[in-house]
Amino acid sequence: MKTVTIHQAKTTLSRLIAEVEAGEEIVIHRGRVPVARLVPLEAPRPKRVPGRWKGLITVPDSFFDPLPEDELLLWEGRGPEAYDPED
Repeated sequence: MKTVTIHQAKTTLSRLIAEVEAGEEIVIHRGRVPVARLVPLEAPRPKRVPGRWKGLITVPDSFFDPLPEDELLLWEGRGPEAYDPED
């Protein structure tokens, strides 16, 4: 991590921005006290498109079948192997 004074930052701002664009992190000091940090911005996330996975994933009809009783009890936290928060 590179450190510069406020005066150095004002004088060489274009160069510092180029370094930040290359992935460098720069801390700006007022005297010996750090007061600001130059960091690269995160790239914007791509816009979500509904239906992007359509046709790529299939859910079998058995997915909607009722759960067996022992598994249902576990999901409800009532089975013999249920999680005990006191453990």
